[in-house]
Amino acid sequence: MPDPALKVTNITKRFPGVIALDRVSFELNRGEVHILFGENGAGKSTLTKIIAGSYIPDEGEIYVNGERATFRNPYDARTMGISAVYQEFSLVPQLTVLENLFLGRETVRRGFLDTESMRRRATEALERLDFHLDPGARVGDLTRAERQMVEIAKAFQQKMSVLILDEPTASLTDKEVVKLFEIIRKLKSDGVGIVYISHRMEELKKIGDRITVLRDGKHVATLDMADADEKRLISLMTGREYAEIFPPITHQPGVPVLRVESLSTASGLRDISFTVRAGEIFGVAGLVGAGKSRVGRALFGLEKIEAGKVLLHDQPLEKISPSKAIAAGILYFPADRHKEGLVLCRSVKENQTLAALPLFEKRLFIDGRRERSTVRSLIDKLKIRPPRIDQTVNDLSGGNQQKVMLSRGLTRDIKVFIFDQASCGIDVGAKRDVYHLLKDHAEKGAAVIFISSELPEILHLCHTVMVMHAGSACSIMPGREATEEKILTSCFGYDYGRFVMRYERVRSSA
Repeated sequence: MPDPALKVTNITKRFPGVIALDRVSFELNRGEVHILFGENGAGKSTLTKIIAGSYIPDEGEIYVNGERATFRNPYDARTMGISAVYQEFSLVPQLTVLENLFLGRETVRRGFLDTESMRRRATEALERLDFHLDPGARVGDLTRAERQMVEIAKAFQQKMSVLILDEPTASLTDKEVVKLFEIIRKLKSDGVGIVYISHRMEELKKIGDRITVLRDGKHVATLDMADADEKRLISLMTGREYAEIFPPITHQPGVPVLRVESLSTASGLRDISFTVRAGEIFGVAGLVGAGKSRVGRALFGLEKIEAGKVLLHDQPLEKISPSKAIAAGILYFPADRHKEGLVLCRSVKENQTLAALPLFEKRLFIDGRRERSTVRSLIDKLKIRPPRIDQTVNDLSGGNQQKVMLSRGLTRDIKVFIFDQASCGIDVGAKRDVYHLLKDHAEKGAAVIFISSELPEILHLCHTVMVMHAGSACSIMPGREATEEKILTSCFGYDYGRFVMRYERVRSSA
């Protein structure tokens, strides 16, 4: 048998107070997609960053194509044919797509940058991936989905023997995911070994050959995908028996809390009207670019409202801004926690109390004892790991970062919660914690707006579902009547009733 594309043995990595990896071994064959699976904080990101040269292990060995390797930095890993696409983008917002694609590997001709050659190669790479991006566009002006495309295209700019993909489909449309999977299959046929991290169960069977489960920094099991069903994987991942992911929500919605009438914005929302009641989880569905995220941003004052009304308990909200929204009892959690939701260089404590500092004031100073006590209780309630209030947020896993951001809603009296892609890029265990948080808010009488691209979440959690298409609300339906077919039909801009009637006529005439 030929040597594997990648082999790591007994890898150990320690951070202050934490053993992130404890003698973990992992093997990746040529032409294999090997899934790395586990809860946030299990050690997946630490292991891939060691493989890609971002971290240096305290113990253990790395072999690439049978050759012992020592990586001091990512450049050393790239020279050995290892390329990585992380969940957290490594892009420079001020630079163009072209400049980001060739950053650190620019083409030079006669002592000058060969811009024409780089532009041609960038265009070819984007066309090969079927990503419709302008190489001259500034990355900071792109959507999250477009930035994900740039990150993927950057990895494909070099010859590789090992490719690491960390949640690569989190921001892509179904069409883009299909194209990415086609490219992955082509890489497999070329002998490239692929380490693939995803929390989307439906993806694993489609793309994976084997799966390795990590828990608490330790290797738990490696299985063939044919032997790995959802219940077994969740049990291995959590160390507990499989339980229902979506909690039952028994509270019945009450009086109207938030009313939106004929809302239109400068960003493209048109004539949107809906009502959210006390104790209701109001789902907003739609394809990428349909405008569902802009609804939440407009209600929080992040999008300019050109027409229409927003009423809270029948009182109109004029010239909404984030500060006015928070003062009125409306709190928004953005989809991009790194860019807009967290101050990554600050502590868990500072991020959790950021929106509620006046509540901790004591004679012009912050009551540190009460602040720390509050933060500790939030850490315990949301099971944030490691449970250290002074931990820098940037050092936490993605799921724990998400919990830190969401915990802000527990520090003050909030009437309307707006969650935008709250479960994006986090594992099943963390998703379950987020769902229970939504359940708690609803059962305590808050109005919850839940914006999601995941149909199972919309179908299982929401009392009412609004489907967005091209900036408009094309349908609103009770949650008990919502089905996957109805929602998808509306996502593409059809009226479901007319669609079914037309389909029946065509079928009968055939």
